Amino acid sequence: MKTVMTIAGSDSGGGAGIQADLKTFAALGVYGTSVITAVTAQNTLGVTAVHEIPSEIVAAQIDAIVADIGADAVKTGMLVSAPVIQVVAAKVREHRLPNLVVDPVMVAKSGDPLLRQEAVNVLRDLLLPLATVATPNLPEAEILVGRSLQDGDDVRRAAREIVALGPRAVVVKGGHRGGDVVVDVLFDGANFREYTAPRIDTSSTHGTGCTFASAIAAGLACGLSLEEAVAQAKEYVTAALRNARAIGGGHGPLHHFYRFWKE
Repeated sequence: MKTVMTIAGSDSGGGAGIQADLKTFAALGVYGTSVITAVTAQNTLGVTAVHEIPSEIVAAQIDAIVADIGADAVKTGMLVSAPVIQVVAAKVREHRLPNLVVDPVMVAKSGDPLLRQEAVNVLRDLLLPLATVATPNLPEAEILVGRSLQDGDDVRRAAREIVALGPRAVVVKGGHRGGDVVVDVLFDGANFREYTAPRIDTSSTHGTGCTFASAIAAGLACGLSLEEAVAQAKEYVTAALRNARAIGGGHGPLHHFYRFWKE
C-alpha cells in the first residue's frame, strides 16, 4: 500500500491541517502518517491559540515514520517557525524523501497568521528548492514574489519566479481570484497548464488548500504524473466543495468522504 506523510499542524476543528490531510489520503486510497508541527485551538470561526512542537520532536516523528513505514510522498503544511522548517528540510535531504509537495501555509482562512514573518525567507531558501511542486494560493504567491498579482499574466510571471526559487513545479491556486470560474495555473519550468472548475457557492471552504496539496501528494505516491495528480486533486476538491455540509458558524470544512456517505 502506498504511504504519504503529512508534516503540518493539528486543527482542533477537524477541517484543515493534518486532519484534512489524513481524510484526503484515506479517501484517495493511500495510507497516511502524520508529523505534527503545532497544536492549534481553532474552529470554523478562527484560531484562538497555537502551541509549537519543539523541532527535535518534529525530527523524531519523521525518523520514526521513515524507520518503519516509509513514505512514497510527503506533504508539508503549517510549519510555524524557522527552526521547524530547518529541521524538516534537513530530514527531507537526509532521508531523500520523494515527491515533496510544499503547501506554503502562511495565513488561516480566518486571516490568522500561521507562519512567523521571519520564517518566510527560510521556507523560500531551504524548503522550496527541495519541492517536487509548491502549491501557493494567490496571497501566498504574492508574499513569495514580493508584489501584488492582479491578473492572469501576473500569475504566470509569478509562477516563473517561484520555480526559479528551486521547486520543480508550482501550482498557483485561483480560489482567491474573482470570477465564476476558478483557474489553477501549473508551471513545470517549461510549460503552463490551466485547470478550471466552476466556483462553488459555499462557505464550507476551510481546509481547501490542505486538501488540494494532499490530493496531489496521494496521486504522486500512486505513480501519477504531476499533471495527472493535479487534475485528480482539482476534481476531488471541487466535488468535496460541492457536497460540503454546513458545520459551525464560520468557514466550515469540505466533505472529504462524499463518495462513501449516503444521503
